[in-house]
Amino acid sequence: MTLTPEQQAEIAEARATSRSTLRATSEGMEKHLYTAHEVLDHGLVRVIDYMGDDAAITQAARVSYGRGTKAVQNDEGLIRYLMRHWHSTPFEMCEVKFHVKLPVFVARQWIRHRTANVNEYSARYSILDREFYIPAPEHLAAQSTVNNQGRGELLEGEEAARVLDILRDDAMRSYDHYEDMLSQEGQKGLARELARMNLPANVYTQWYWKVDLHNLFHFLRLRADAHAQYEIRAYAETMCGIVRDWVPLAYGAFEDYRLGGVTLSGKAIEVLKRRLKGESVTQENSGMSKGEWREFEGVWR
Repeated sequence: MTLTPEQQAEIAEARATSRSTLRATSEGMEKHLYTAHEVLDHGLVRVIDYMGDDAAITQAARVSYGRGTKAVQNDEGLIRYLMRHWHSTPFEMCEVKFHVKLPVFVARQWIRHRTANVNEYSARYSILDREFYIPAPEHLAAQSTVNNQGRGELLEGEEAARVLDILRDDAMRSYDHYEDMLSQEGQKGLARELARMNLPANVYTQWYWKVDLHNLFHFLRLRADAHAQYEIRAYAETMCGIVRDWVPLAYGAFEDYRLGGVTLSGKAIEVLKRRLKGESVTQENSGMSKGEWREFEGVWR
């Protein structure tokens, strides 16, 4: 991971400055403020600011639902109730702002989550660093034969070495040409907003990403899942650790009901009922497609 001297100085200054406040703070989140967590080969995630804690969730719920929450005896029970019954608004009372450094191809996948505020480093105004994501050998894999979006068997030996050489050579060559086009030595040089088009999708970019807890949980449910692409999952797993420290009660409920839970279709529930009665149910007589059946069976293995 590479931080610029300016970023390192900013982090050092921010961590050295103590501020008194009347607003609620999270002891767990305070230790993450401004700390850069390494991700992939040159990436990072760090918390710039946050608002709220577990108490903010229950406070909002009790305002919204009034006497309807009286039967829930404690904050943890209330939070678990809210998560279990998909009450999203109270979780929107907490927000966090991340600084993320990530490869462009990961950013383009990430930006599909349109429920956050994003401000990205602009290659129209600044020159991108010579930093590229090159996968570790254990993450080089062939195309999956059963999942058009996934990876299959690992590449090994000469094949893996050949692919890594191509990735490095192409990235460096593209950046060399990028610099050449920008050159001001005896020539006008191409505008930065045009020269950037030549850069590969594994070059690193940076952004500030601000999101409320409800939508962050939605992001983490999809991207921390074992089926998510490894590169974005690496960021999601790092963020899971941060959120666990920030709102431990809410994260515990999220981990139980979302990360560790499953949603079953009406057909799947019917199959379970039939099996509990002792009936032998197969894909052919389940009413499910082959894909549905494969996913259903995968839950129980």
